[in-house]
Amino acid sequence: MDISSLTVDVVKEGLQARRFSAVELTTEALRHAREENPKTNAYLHFSDERALATARCVDEKLARGEDPGLLAGVPVAIKDVIVTQGVRTTCGSKLLAGYVPPYDATAVTRLEQAGAVMIGKTNCDEFAMGSSNENSAFGPVRNPHAPDRVPGGSSGGSAAAVAQGTAVVALGSDTGGSVRQPASFCGVVGVTPTYGRVSRYGLTAFASSLDHIGPLARNVRDAAQVLRAIAGRDALDSTSAEAPIPDYTAQLDGNVKSMKLGLPREYLKDLTSETGDLISKGIETLQKMGCEVREISLPTTDYAIGCYYIIATAEASSNLARYDGVRYTFRSRSSETLSDMYRKTRGEGFGAECKRRIMLGTYVLSAGYYDAYYLKAQKVRTLIARDFSNAFSQVDAIVAPVSPFPAFKIGEKLDDPMAMYLSDIYTITGDLAGIPCMSVPCGKTAEGLPVGMQILAKHFDEARMFRLADAFERSGGASN
Repeated sequence: MDISSLTVDVVKEGLQARRFSAVELTTEALRHAREENPKTNAYLHFSDERALATARCVDEKLARGEDPGLLAGVPVAIKDVIVTQGVRTTCGSKLLAGYVPPYDATAVTRLEQAGAVMIGKTNCDEFAMGSSNENSAFGPVRNPHAPDRVPGGSSGGSAAAVAQGTAVVALGSDTGGSVRQPASFCGVVGVTPTYGRVSRYGLTAFASSLDHIGPLARNVRDAAQVLRAIAGRDALDSTSAEAPIPDYTAQLDGNVKSMKLGLPREYLKDLTSETGDLISKGIETLQKMGCEVREISLPTTDYAIGCYYIIATAEASSNLARYDGVRYTFRSRSSETLSDMYRKTRGEGFGAECKRRIMLGTYVLSAGYYDAYYLKAQKVRTLIARDFSNAFSQVDAIVAPVSPFPAFKIGEKLDDPMAMYLSDIYTITGDLAGIPCMSVPCGKTAEGLPVGMQILAKHFDEARMFRLADAFERSGGASN
């Protein structure tokens, strides 16, 4: 049984044909993941007991002739910022190194209701803050395509697990590109749904108005099936939407003729590297498939980085205030007073990137600066959303790069926060606008490093986005 070649449909077909049982598949998936993990450090811990219990339930349903679910028996990896009952959830931080949640995130509950088998929790930048997966308290993740390079962040562990073939699909979280950028760097599909499409209940908060849960997979069809399983209104999350959930796979027919695609000039004007060449070839492929391509403008793009890092750090400083050593976190043992305990717990527990963002966020929310920074950033955010709304009145979808460059070497940008932040320059706008966007593999550089092409659509139009991505994937992408 070759775990690395499985897809959702192959797993379902194999179970129905009784070529293997869910328990056999899960046992092999756990063995394979443990064997391969030292190469990438993608997993922080495994969940054998829970995985085998879920697999036995799938086998019992099959034996009774019942429907075992949309994702029956599929080995799934979960980013370690998504809480899992009875299974450690560390958020990549020393502060939560021993935390075992008493409940499940809604997305995890829905995955298991669909028959998916959670084999383990994946490494990530601390509290999802980073673009390279070097900020984890438990060591960096390595890119399966080039072990001396980063897998992207903050969902780098989930992307690496799928690319390495140790999980069929995975869940990540995206605040400013943290699903799409690692998907691009690792050569897999990564989806950021419309804000509100998937419940955030149980997702450890980084920036609440920007956080999304999204799937990573080896192909578009698998990602579409995972999103269908986890999407929908949740009474436990007031920001989740009542919008109907279509059968995304029913529309994957390969026909995108006459689809109108926008190319934002602000994204492409300075893209002259191999990444730019691959994106250009990808656009040519879409034109050959019958798509109508036109240049569009998103004029407030230049303000996006500043806008994002004001809003995200402000919300992060508020959300991370709860980690104070009083309740469920690590607690400094060298404190004599309560105030010392607060100070030392946070000083010893948080890594450098978290501290940097807490300080920035506290500053922009402080008296005298709120209106000058946070309020102004929210106004700019409205303008960015308006840019996309205007664009989608002219085109069906937008095509753009995911990152200005492919995976960079471990340590290359760690001491240059601004260079690291700029790696998300093409992804943060989608999160600020709350629209669905995804990365689909678009070829490889001369060094064999994957590059992803980004597709963006209007709110709750994931079906059209998947249709375009699937047709591009079927065509062979930029290699066609």
